[in-house]
Amino acid sequence: MFRLIKTEGSARRGEFVTPHGTVQTPAFQNVATCGAIKGALDADDLKAIGCQQMLCNTYHLHVRPGDALIRELGGLHAFTGWNGPILTDSGGFQVFSLASLRRIKEEGVYFNSHVDGRHIFMGPEESMRIQSNLGSTIAMAFDECVENPAPMEYAEQSCERTVRWLYRCKEEMTRLNALHDTINPRQMLFGINQGCTYERLRIENMCRIASLDLDGYAIGGLAVGEPKEEMYRIISAVEPYMPKDKPRYLMGVGTPGNIIEAVSRGVDYFDCVMPSRNARHGHLNTMQGVINLNNAKYEKDLSPIDPTCDCPTCRKHSRAYIRHLFKAKEMLAMRLCVQHNLYFYNTLMQKIRDSLDAGTFSQFRDQYVDILDTRI
Repeated sequence: MFRLIKTEGSARRGEFVTPHGTVQTPAFQNVATCGAIKGALDADDLKAIGCQQMLCNTYHLHVRPGDALIRELGGLHAFTGWNGPILTDSGGFQVFSLASLRRIKEEGVYFNSHVDGRHIFMGPEESMRIQSNLGSTIAMAFDECVENPAPMEYAEQSCERTVRWLYRCKEEMTRLNALHDTINPRQMLFGINQGCTYERLRIENMCRIASLDLDGYAIGGLAVGEPKEEMYRIISAVEPYMPKDKPRYLMGVGTPGNIIEAVSRGVDYFDCVMPSRNARHGHLNTMQGVINLNNAKYEKDLSPIDPTCDCPTCRKHSRAYIRHLFKAKEMLAMRLCVQHNLYFYNTLMQKIRDSLDAGTFSQFRDQYVDILDTRI
């Protein structure tokens, strides 16, 4: 399912064959939390900006409109109109970041919905059933997301619990995929490495979950406020223990510079709400750095957001026009800017893949890792 094409240092160039298409890696997943990109982009727009894979949120779709309804309507692919690979996260992060009055037990987590306050229970089996109803290409294992920093003793207990939950996830997914009426009987399962910023815990956890021979492996619990150097340190510590023949996914990351650094440390998959969220506030990525269209200096600027960019927004519209749309509070401003930033991220991944193909990734990294995160 995953073919490693070539390497440059720890950086990897590969392709991941899924039931809904082949993904060229390294790759960025465009985040459609509730089945849509915030900024009014639909499935056809995603294809136009080079998106390979979409990510949807298990927790949010379970709360609204309900995974049973989505199943009845044919699953996420039919529901959203996107026919490429879809990854659904387990709901674990949202349970721990959004829900109130949560109680963690061995069987799972009891909590209140952030929408209407109703009581909800979610454990490994429930998460797998919800994701099976959604019919996603890749389901993420249900894990406990621990705040950084956390006491070593609690982090260790949490890792143990997450491993026990992973065994239950795998068993339940095997059962669900064998049912005659399952929407996607070839649904894949990714395990999640946890352990906060403790190298020993991270390595021990990675060795244990790698033995389960899952379809892929993620590094979770990073990019949650710790310094980026800490994140890079943990990735470097865990990478040697991750299976070489499976895709590696760094959850919730990040800036262009973060992505380049993580690729250099052996990561294949990324996702982040940052490009679309920043775009909706006028903060835009270019190959020269990050610009803020709200600044007065762009009031008469007839150049595109990025003169080197070939996205639909840059081909048609000027900085001055889009700035006007923001000031006039026209929703078109957000759509145009989200379209640009996601095109930038998908194109960045293509440039990374091209540099790996050409054996010039180290030069690409040196040239762009700092400048792309610099605010102009």
